[in-house]
Amino acid sequence: MHQGSGILSVRQRRLAWLGFLLAALQAPVSAWLVSDGSWLFSLCVALMVATVIIADDAARRRPANARPGD
Repeated sequence: MHQGSGILSVRQRRLAWLGFLLAALQAPVSAWLVSDGSWLFSLCVALMVATVIIADDAARRRPANARPGD
């Protein structure tokens, strides 16, 4: 059984992980340094990137001959 291909290339996947880690690490640092709620933006960006990584992971785990509706 062959694995399906994801929506991201290997390079894009690595960059997405890097972006996720940087945004996730920046949120608590900016929350500690800044008194306003602007750190929530970093948290939202990290969650959106994590959603794309999870969607790519699900597409990679789907068998290559599976139809999207199944």
